[in-house]
Amino acid sequence: MTDAVRIGNMSGFYGDRVSAMREMLEGGELDYLTGDYLAELTMLILGRDRLKDPSLGYAKTFLRQLEENLGLALDKGVQIVTNAGGLNPHGLAVAIRELAGRLGLDAQVAFVSGDDLMKDATKLGLGNPLTANAYLGAFGIKTALDRGADVVVTGRVTDASLTVGSAAAAFDWGHEDLDALAGAVVAGHIIECGAQATGGNYSFFTEIPMGHLGFPIAEVGRDGSSVITKHDGTGGAVTVGTVTAQLLYEVGGPRYLNPDVIARLDSIELEQLSPDRVAVRGVQGENPPRDLKVSLNFLAGTRNELDVVLTGLDIEAKAKLFEEQFRAVLPAEPAELTFELARTDARDAVTEEQASALLRVVARDPDPAKVGRPFSAAAVELALASYPGFTMTAPPGSGAPYGVFEPGYVDAALVPHRVTQPDGVTVSIEPSPLRAAAAVDGDSPPPVRRDFGPTSVAPLGTIAGARSGDKGGSANIGVWVRSDDEFAWLNQTLTSELLGELLPEVAELTIRRYALPNLRAVNFVIEGVLGRGVADNVRFDPQAKGMGEWLRSRPVPIPVGFLSSGSES
Repeated sequence: MTDAVRIGNMSGFYGDRVSAMREMLEGGELDYLTGDYLAELTMLILGRDRLKDPSLGYAKTFLRQLEENLGLALDKGVQIVTNAGGLNPHGLAVAIRELAGRLGLDAQVAFVSGDDLMKDATKLGLGNPLTANAYLGAFGIKTALDRGADVVVTGRVTDASLTVGSAAAAFDWGHEDLDALAGAVVAGHIIECGAQATGGNYSFFTEIPMGHLGFPIAEVGRDGSSVITKHDGTGGAVTVGTVTAQLLYEVGGPRYLNPDVIARLDSIELEQLSPDRVAVRGVQGENPPRDLKVSLNFLAGTRNELDVVLTGLDIEAKAKLFEEQFRAVLPAEPAELTFELARTDARDAVTEEQASALLRVVARDPDPAKVGRPFSAAAVELALASYPGFTMTAPPGSGAPYGVFEPGYVDAALVPHRVTQPDGVTVSIEPSPLRAAAAVDGDSPPPVRRDFGPTSVAPLGTIAGARSGDKGGSANIGVWVRSDDEFAWLNQTLTSELLGELLPEVAELTIRRYALPNLRAVNFVIEGVLGRGVADNVRFDPQAKGMGEWLRSRPVPIPVGFLSSGSES
């Protein structure tokens, strides 16, 4: 047994850099290599694949990566753990065994299943979804690794479970090792999104040697503490800032729920040990929740859309005219019809593109006939009979099916968590005996106010970083600064009310606010801003990826001392 194991990441989503598996295997020493391929939208995509061909439903990219790198991983003794199995982990495991046979390799392959609840969805009160997958924990992965699996394929597990299962196997943790498990959850959350931990999507990117970013590594210790790093000579950087940004990605309150433990995000301590090495310590764990979250995707109907170009003067009047005419010529108005005007035009523009705005029109209906040819024909028929300069960015299409996401919850005892070993023996994994009702995080109370002296109006991002993302139909924005005094100011200044003023689109929605002093951060959860999930909503930024940067661009009165002194990253 060692004091620490090196767990790398090679994928943050289905479509991430294909060469990352080889780069991670060739770049330096690793004990485990994880790959995250699943997101709520990905499950819908895989669900459509499975409807067309029941043998599919997994991330085909992973199989192509493995064809080039399985022999290298076996030679180096690196065990691979991935959720690329998606909706069909058994199918992917069979494909890997066939691949290994063709390559003449002796690879021990195991797969974790039981997350797919489709057959029992109605009985469990989950309705009639296209996909229904419970987020499983880490102990199926641990069991597979304990039995000597070279490759472990899972369906829907929590993203962090890939790291937790690897560390739990290395140190033989049990359910009672809550702090260690919580530390591994935090390490897994940091590395799960690949290069986001090494400078990708980072607010202060001009301070980072950007380019071909390296993927992150968590050196996880026996007590669950970790050091986040990357292979020597790779691009990007690992700093307290890049780690903080990723810690704030797609989280809610201080309690970060996972099937095996609740990790307290407000207990995390970060320290820059040396270049590209950040220590993560002090993480406290609580008993895991009784229920598992379930990712539910439903087919909701057909969607069609078009972008109308409006150029020059009278933009608002042109948009109004087109909307009135378009509604009038539609044979039957769809169940949902939205018009969103994006004022991308500039006054006295020197190019036609800069003089133009876009009117986005989106139609949705359970009946594909209402948003297919009639929708497209209505737009085309107005080409010579509407506002001056009428044009579209592209001809309207015939529409496509779309889905909606809903979260569900099921008692973990009702979910058949299983792992099928390389020898074909299937083992049942019991849920944690420590499960309990999880406490609900309330909004953080307002701090004691301080006077920070004279202020000057400047964009919030002058001193603050932000990271935002989707959480089902909601979005989160984590905002952090880089000194204790700046945090004291941020915590008293950036309230939910001010956030609504700065981002008028969310002003009427429910906003939850949580302070995380150890990270010098505040996190906001904006409920319902994304409607019924990424595949459904028609917002300009459907996954809220840029919402944090929008917030950073907004001017606020900032203490002059912060603007003049600067802060260390």
